[in-house]
Amino acid sequence: MRVGGRGSGRVSVAGLIAMRPGSRTRLCHRLRCHTGRKGERRSLSERDYIGLIDGVHQLVKAPIVLVWDRLNTHVSHAMRDLINARDWLTVFILPAYAPELNAVEYLWAHVKRSLANLASVAPERLAALVRNRLKQLQYRSDVLDGFLAGTGLSLDLPPPSP
Repeated sequence: MRVGGRGSGRVSVAGLIAMRPGSRTRLCHRLRCHTGRKGERRSLSERDYIGLIDGVHQLVKAPIVLVWDRLNTHVSHAMRDLINARDWLTVFILPAYAPELNAVEYLWAHVKRSLANLASVAPERLAALVRNRLKQLQYRSDVLDGFLAGTGLSLDLPPPSP
């Protein structure tokens, strides 16, 4: 999300909807404010994403199957090396131009709609509002389940073959 005005900058957010059979669906996220200073990275890095994944792994205490879109950072060589270093992590990459298969895209649409008429000039203020919206959603596993259902993907394991 970009912020206009005198205090221009950017807010980057990565989110992950985690489900585990028998447990409630969870939302985990990582947020960074970028001030727009010269030489500052304008997006989340591979280390930011892998930090989020490592945090989810510690939370769920189980192997993770991650379904990811084709964001450059997600498919970079550096990310591939970080993923290969984690034997508990399996990654599936979604086809190109298939946001309807990504449950987190429904999450972002929901959050952006709630901020639609907002006029914010400070990245820190926008970050606080986004954190607030995401925190509210963390306790709404029914809404998170709806985002997952919206993809139309099966979340069940296939029956064993004879």
